[in-house]
Amino acid sequence: METICNCFQVDRDTIVKAIKEKNLTTVGQVGEETNAGTGCGGCQPEIQKILDEING
Repeated sequence: METICNCFQVDRDTIVKAIKEKNLTTVGQVGEETNAGTGCGGCQPEIQKILDEING
């Protein structure tokens, strides 16, 4: 299990699942669904990378 957001202990699988289930397209939407990226913001580039991988 790869933790992406250390502030809220959100792992990669949780982010991927939210993106796929809710058709999320922005880092902000991922934050609203999972809290990832809403603390210090340091993981936002990694969240964007995951979004790009999934959404092309």
